[in-house]
Parts: sequence; structure tokens; C-alpha cells
Amino acid sequence: MLLDKLLPNLAVHVDAFALCMLSAGWRLSLPANPGVMLRFVLKGSGVLRGPHGEALQLAPYWLAVVPSGAAHSLESGRRVQNERRIEGPPAGAPVYHLVAGQAQKADWVVACGLVTVRYGQSMGLFDHLREIIAVDLSHGPQVKAVFKGILTEQSHPGPGSTAMTAALMSQCLVHLFRRLAKEEGETLPWLTALEDPRLARVIDKMLEFPGDDHTVESLSELASMSRSAFAEKFTVAFGRSPMSLVHHVRMQRAAELLHQSTLSIDEVADRVGFASRSHFSRAFKKHCGSSPAEFRHVADAPTRPRALAAPK
Repeated sequence: MLLDKLLPNLAVHVDAFALCMLSAGWRLSLPANPGVMLRFVLKGSGVLRGPHGEALQLAPYWLAVVPSGAAHSLESGRRVQNERRIEGPPAGAPVYHLVAGQAQKADWVVACGLVTVRYGQSMGLFDHLREIIAVDLSHGPQVKAVFKGILTEQSHPGPGSTAMTAALMSQCLVHLFRRLAKEEGETLPWLTALEDPRLARVIDKMLEFPGDDHTVESLSELASMSRSAFAEKFTVAFGRSPMSLVHHVRMQRAAELLHQSTLSIDEVADRVGFASRSHFSRAFKKHCGSSPAEFRHVADAPTRPRALAAPK
């Protein structure tokens, strides 16, 4: 089963959640975010309007996955006459409130949070998501308990809260994947591709041995496909060429090693398949905007970034 293969290899991180609270007749306009945003309806119903004007009706216990870079809005009631615009990331209490109208008279309450989900630490599950996904999870009442658990952990953090929040979000993702598997046309771009054992073998090899001398020829041989057929099928499935994904995996693994290990930069370069430190440094800076040394310095600071940005 795909889920049985997928879930043990997922790395989940959840940033601070917010509660979006809207009175009838109000719109809450939200800016594009560099990360993927989850929106889960705790109370009431309304419309999530996407960046191109598309309208998705969300009822209690529906979950929407909003791609990175997608400005959108939440609208409550049949006639929207008032608007509150959010220009940047909110700040405040551990679980901050974004109110459009009056909090005491909120008709629609949506839990919102940034989530990073990686397969094998290196492939972002939502990296190539281009459209908003909306899924009805009302069939699983435990999903509501999961989101309330996340909000509780973030409102009253204690030892192990980060791990607990990630574990709770993993439960939610199980329900999401199960539902997507049942709904034709509703899937993540590369999730279905992992059901093909030929492509799954290639991905596993990339993730387990990023420093190997991978070529399109060696990977197509592993997939037992011709070079041209493999390259075409891979690019359609994952939205990028095989060697582009190899490079991305190497950079993600390098960032992880720079952040979490005491290996020298030369050793990190060797681990991810670069014979030259200078070549590695140029490639790393082009990929994430800073040199390996600068990235490690920032990562060691108290406000270190939690994840390398997905490539454009």
C-alpha cells in the first residue's frame, strides 16, 4: 500500500497556528505565503476564494491546502460588504486571532497554519501543488480532535510540544491522503507517481544515496525503462527533470547536514556528490541564496530558519 510506504518516511513540521474568525458579511483577505497553508473549518461555513477568483465552499471539518505563493480570502455570509486585509504575517499570542467583524459574533471559525511535509527529508510533498485542494474530512470526527489538540499544544506549549504537534498533524495527513485516494481527480502531483514501482525505486535511490553519481542513464536503467521514456514519464510525474530533482535532493540534504551535523563544508560537499568545495558552494548559494558557511552561521543562531525554501 502506498500509504504504508509513504508515512514512515514523512518529516512534518508545523508553524504557529492562527484562528480566523469572521462575522457574516465579512471578507478576510490574506497575502501570499512562501509556505503551504492549511485551513481547517472548526465552525460554520463560507467561501475560500483563490488567487484567480475560484470559489471553494467549505463546511465544518473541511480541510483546504493552499499552495505557496497563493493570495486568497475567506468570505462569510451571502453578501460580503466589509473587508479586512492582512498585509503580512500576524504576531501575538502563541495561537493568534485574525478577526474580521466581531470575535464574539463569529459565524465562521477556521484554524490556519503553515506546514512543511517532506518525504525522506528532501522532497516537499506540496512543492508542486498549483491549485487549492479542498477535502471533506467530516467523515472522521477524530480530525476535529486532532486540530484542537494542535491548538492546545501551541496555546500551552510544554516539553515535547513540537514533537506532539508534528505527530498530531501526521494523523491529519493520513486522513487527507486516504480521502484523496478515493476522489478521482483530487490528488497531489507526485503522490500517484509513487504508486509506480519503477519510479518509486528511483526516488528511494535518490533519497537514500544523494551523493551517488546519478545520471539519467543510470536512473532509467534502475527503472527498467528506456532513457527517453523514463525522462518523459518522470518529468510529467514530478514536474521537473530527473537531474533537477537529484540536484534539489542534494541541496536539501546539504542544508540538513549543515544545520544538524558538525561535518566540515568539504565533508558535506562530498556526502552530497560534489568533488569540489567551490563547485558545491556556488551551487548551494544559487539554490538557497546564501553560501554554506553563511547558512550554517544563521542556522546556529537562536532564530534559525527551520527549512530550506522550495526552489522556484
